[in-house]
Amino acid sequence: MDELLLIEAVERYLKGEMSAQEKAFFEDIRKNNPAVDQMVVEHTFLYHELDKQSNIKAYKHALFEVETKLAEEGIISQKQLNGKAKVVFLWKKYKRSIAVAASIAVLVSLFTTGLIISYNNRTKQTEINRLKREIIEDTRRELGKFKAAQPAAPKQVIPENPKFGGTGFLIDGRGYVVTNAHVIERMKNIYVENNKGEYFRASLVGTDLNSDLAVLKISDTAFKTMPNLPYSIKKSNAELGEQIFTLGYPRNEIVYGQGYVSAKSGDQGDSTAYQLSVSVNPGNSGGPVLNKNGEIIGIITSKNMTADGVVFAAKSKNVFRLLEAVKKDGDTAIIKVPATTSLKGLEREQQVKKVEDYVFMVVGN
Repeated sequence: MDELLLIEAVERYLKGEMSAQEKAFFEDIRKNNPAVDQMVVEHTFLYHELDKQSNIKAYKHALFEVETKLAEEGIISQKQLNGKAKVVFLWKKYKRSIAVAASIAVLVSLFTTGLIISYNNRTKQTEINRLKREIIEDTRRELGKFKAAQPAAPKQVIPENPKFGGTGFLIDGRGYVVTNAHVIERMKNIYVENNKGEYFRASLVGTDLNSDLAVLKISDTAFKTMPNLPYSIKKSNAELGEQIFTLGYPRNEIVYGQGYVSAKSGDQGDSTAYQLSVSVNPGNSGGPVLNKNGEIIGIITSKNMTADGVVFAAKSKNVFRLLEAVKKDGDTAIIKVPATTSLKGLEREQQVKKVEDYVFMVVGN
């Protein structure tokens, strides 16, 4: 699609100027092309910021007209109008916010232009990279130094020469952990590590290769049950544009990221996944994706290497399907998935502090 025609199509789509047939055709393109979908999301954000700017200017103009009228009626003096009029005070007070809004609009516009160039130059074949982390020698030495600084834990196991790593999180305080199937696919020995530097042995309970999910059970006797998980697992779909955050282990310490849902389907229209706009790296695989209410809406799986910030996550409802399959396969344990969240209404810093104890690094060899 020609660059100018693509921009025009996005604008007509957002303004509701397309016919039903044109809209259906465009939404089909958007569904199957992450770059076009990303462009729509960024244009939506741009229009929102421009509207905010326009409202501020309109408010300033209205105040100016009111002051002029008050001056004409003699309620305020001309000196006040030319000197320290209220509109001047308001402008001085809010001009920084207006400048920030304008800067955001420019940056979003430049980013959208970059996406258009990327769309025109890229090949039809997209490169999807799973986010499992390979632990090389230098990383192992770093890991050793990091752990040496942590307080020693009794009866702690230390995995020898871990080669692969990812992220997982508790879905049952008795030690049931969800991660990606690709994270543990080559592991003969599986371990999980909490944010205090304590390792625990784990075993595989079941996998779902279609959604790239796996359930582990911490089998180490040193592990203590962690009741009252602060988050819940959402059974319904998230909304387009919904704000999200994630925690994971692309490094040897937990890392926070934030973004939004940019499409309700994954790569090539995969209905079992979302497309997210968030920064992730190898090691984030298996990390939880939470919304502002503290509900887990997805699990990080992979990213598009040819489009910046395009990340895919398995939908959280896949967890329930996996647990049903595990139950049918004869696992007698009843896994109690948290149904309520205690994070709703809390500031983000408080939410992160409550969640990080339940997110683990998954390593093995």
